[in-house]
Amino acid sequence: MSDPRGTLVAMSTTPVGHAPDPDLERARAGDDAAFERLVAPLRRELHAHCYRMLGSVHDADDALQDALVRAWRAIERFEGRPDRPGALRAWLHTVATNASLDVVARRGRRALPMDLGPSSEQPGDDPPLTEVAWLGPYPDLPDATVEERETVELAFVAALQHLPGNQRAALLLMEVLGFSAAEVASMMATTTASVNSAVQRARATLAAKVDGPSQQRTLRTLSDAQLAATVARYTAALEAGDAETLVALLTADVTWAMPPNAEWYRGTAAVTAFLEAAPLRTPWRHVPARANGQLAVGCYTWEPDAARWRGMVLDVLTLAPDGRIAEVTAFIGPENLALVGLPATLPADTPVTAPG
Repeated sequence: MSDPRGTLVAMSTTPVGHAPDPDLERARAGDDAAFERLVAPLRRELHAHCYRMLGSVHDADDALQDALVRAWRAIERFEGRPDRPGALRAWLHTVATNASLDVVARRGRRALPMDLGPSSEQPGDDPPLTEVAWLGPYPDLPDATVEERETVELAFVAALQHLPGNQRAALLLMEVLGFSAAEVASMMATTTASVNSAVQRARATLAAKVDGPSQQRTLRTLSDAQLAATVARYTAALEAGDAETLVALLTADVTWAMPPNAEWYRGTAAVTAFLEAAPLRTPWRHVPARANGQLAVGCYTWEPDAARWRGMVLDVLTLAPDGRIAEVTAFIGPENLALVGLPATLPADTPVTAPG
């Protein structure tokens, strides 16, 4: 990838008769507050783009910070054009894409347990794989469109990780962010034919990896009351240690994964054996949440020394079209609860969940 500062900047001359953006002029003169005002409307979109590229909020934070530093250092060479209001957006996405591709080149793709090997038949006690770069959850986007939420769903982001970096970038810039093939070619310093070829190959890979309707489509077919009842029954069954009620909420081919643990389970028999071995024997309290545009639950275990419930796991639920739970991705670690705005602890007198 070439330096993004040499692509769109050359096209950004201010035509006669058009007044330049005052904040852009101030930013070019070294006013960092003006630069922040320019970036602010695009920050969330840029961060989500970095997350889709990298599969980790922490990597997205670092990539976006790197991108904004690069952009700040080059802003004096970006003149902008009032008759091309999208030029700044395209330029910033170029810089963010290249910063993300640098991370991909250093670290490679992120994975879920299903990417590493076959499902387990019996519960194991294997230590977490700390050397694996794991896919992580993403906070809910409160005012996002359905399309925005679809493109941060776990299945979609996990599938993106199987694409080479250039295909991943081209697909996201065109299919998610809406840039034309010619614009993406300019942003990636390549040809339109190369961009179209990369996107075509990326679509084929995604089609093989993502099966069935998006979670947004499924969630829209169910009422808020149905969704709330599903979460309530799920959490109540876990808190009561009720395997029969819990399994009734699951599809026959349900999967249950717990990154950073490598083992994962498929089917109600294997999942039931796993649940009965430990989770259903553990005291829990739960708080509903949202992550990756999906239903989620913060899971808290009892901490006797402090006499309180401590957050330990974020369960992200994937529902089947009939409303049953098809996948549970249990992200282990208190940092995952903080990521979606849940408290670190709950008071000792937190009541059990009432069945929905």
